[in-house]
Amino acid sequence: MKKADVVEFYSRLAADNPHPETELEAGNPFQLVVAVALSAQATDIGVNKATRALFAEVKTPQQMVALGEDGLKAHIKTIGLFNTKAKNVIALSEKLITDFGGEVPADRDALETLPGVGRKTANVVMNVAFGAETFAVDTHIFRVGNRTGLARGKTPLAVELKLDKATPQPFRLHAHHWLILHGRYVCKARKPECWRCIVADLCAYKPKTPPPKTPAN
Repeated sequence: MKKADVVEFYSRLAADNPHPETELEAGNPFQLVVAVALSAQATDIGVNKATRALFAEVKTPQQMVALGEDGLKAHIKTIGLFNTKAKNVIALSEKLITDFGGEVPADRDALETLPGVGRKTANVVMNVAFGAETFAVDTHIFRVGNRTGLARGKTPLAVELKLDKATPQPFRLHAHHWLILHGRYVCKARKPECWRCIVADLCAYKPKTPPPKTPAN
């Protein structure tokens, strides 16, 4: 995608949603780390349903460790892979206490040392909690980057690095939110809704999906 098209692409997404936010509910950086870790292979809606009661009770790593693995499982049993996730959340809580004084570090490499926290989770936390210009590439952003031609790559890291290089100011801070929301609600995996896409004319995807047929009266 040409530089002028990239600017226009982001300009339209920004005009449509000037202040995008994560759809995960969290009251502080620790809860955000937990929510993002729980969201792997799960929907934000499902995670939010499970964490509302949990986060009313647990706001710190110390409280999470006190709750314990079984207590955490009782809260998150509706989330996929909850056994493994519960083990990781308790372990990352313990590591935050022992290695970081109970505080979530504002450093991507440090975040990636936490159990269950990979590069994508670290990027989300850096962006949402600490205002860093990071690009958290999930399945939606991977698809949008490749499909539109904005950032093509065979791996999430390749797409991330291309997005980092291609995305100009003033769009860098919110770029990953615009892209994930676009992928979630418009540029869908099975059937992209091209007929209502505000960047369709800038997109490299050729077999544009036509609007659904209205039933005849």
